[in-house]
Amino acid sequence: MNLNKAFVLGNVTREPEVKALPSGQQVTSFGIATNRFYTSSSGEKKSEAEFHNIVCFGKLADIAGRYLNKGSLVLIEGRIKTRNWTNNTGVKQYRTEIIAETLQLGPRGAGAPQSGTSNYGKQSAMEHEPEQHSRQEEIPVIEENYTPPAVDQADDQKIVSFEGDAADEIDVKDIPF
Repeated sequence: MNLNKAFVLGNVTREPEVKALPSGQQVTSFGIATNRFYTSSSGEKKSEAEFHNIVCFGKLADIAGRYLNKGSLVLIEGRIKTRNWTNNTGVKQYRTEIIAETLQLGPRGAGAPQSGTSNYGKQSAMEHEPEQHSRQEEIPVIEENYTPPAVDQADDQKIVSFEGDAADEIDVKDIPF
């Protein structure tokens, strides 16, 4: 059995480019940047960005072209495909892309301020900025190999059932995750 599946959650790096195939089917391409946050062996916090080429077809292309702008937060589910062609000078070129199968738009305020011709999340500049900052803070950054801090005995909390029966109490330390 084989599987070719990609999930990327990141910010759009360039305005979506909408075109039509000779068959008339709409195709939209854009880029997404994903960030990886980690702590180096010296204890220094670092981040690195990875850039992905995304291609959407049909109805998904229409939605991406209308509602995505540079800086928008988007979740893409799709498959990886590498195209190759020979350029005008005779050199073979390659491009790896994610062919989108599903697209989920992020919060309206996430990413850069909305611009362009999109009607998605348009507000006045005064209304938009405070919402943008609060929504960005809602998305947590979880580093690889994250270990949650130890819980002090004084901070232990008990979860009690609705009936209030003491025998139904669950200690948070007993939960396996």
